Amino acid sequence: QVQLVESGGGVVQPGGSLRLSCAASGRIFRIYEMGWYRQAPEKQRELVAVINSVGITNYVDSVEGRFTVSRDAAKDTVYLQMNSLKPEDTTVYYCNVRSLGDLWGQGTQVTVSS
Repeated sequence: QVQLVESGGGVVQPGGSLRLSCAASGRIFRIYEMGWYRQAPEKQRELVAVINSVGITNYVDSVEGRFTVSRDAAKDTVYLQMNSLKPEDTTVYYCNVRSLGDLWGQGTQVTVSS
């Protein structure tokens, strides 16, 4: 079964940047959408940024203008460039791929703190 492998999380100061990557362990047939969600403790998982098969993107309002989602279709890989990070961006970020099924990564911690 194909798995999603995330990387790029870590600790950064407010105003700093991080780039998350999510790569599939094998080819995924017919991807409709790829993207990133996040979930804080005791809160529901929320959409952060997604990109569909024709390149249309969608962002949660709180990251608009600061985060950029992109993909490499040839590699079944999705990225999240996060700039101007704020302490409230601190949480676990999950990669998601929607194809014939719904795949999730294991999560990567992002901590924004001085």
